[in-house]
Amino acid sequence: MPNSPIIIGLFAVVFLVCAFALGKGGAAERFGAVAILANIILAFIGDALVPPAYGSLLQLTLDGVTALAFLILALRYASLWLGVVMLLYAIQFGLHGYYLLVQRPKDSIHVVINNVDFLLVSISLAAGAAVAWRRRTATARGQASL
Repeated sequence: MPNSPIIIGLFAVVFLVCAFALGKGGAAERFGAVAILANIILAFIGDALVPPAYGSLLQLTLDGVTALAFLILALRYASLWLGVVMLLYAIQFGLHGYYLLVQRPKDSIHVVINNVDFLLVSISLAAGAAVAWRRRTATARGQASL
């Protein structure tokens, strides 16, 4: 469990954004929120069950699967925010892959890049959910005026 106030705040933002996307977003935003939440939950479970020597491999696998899920969502729903999130997860995948390949221990550069990347994922999901919500309310408002 993270003990840094910054990380706890980041997780709070991510969970609030995912709740917003689940409540107000469209189908793509809901699937995206579920993929992000699944990534976080599986990472916590993996940290508890997998030996620390395999933690980097687990994170690499989770980010790769999540990037693949966002690729499928981007192909299905063709939304700008999905393409951005897919690319951000690809950056995370590359970051974890690089550190695993060169057997470099996680340092402050890794932490900053990973956290900024994940914050950008949350901002992209929030923007996608806000756009979907706005479209839906504008459509409902237009139909109500008929």
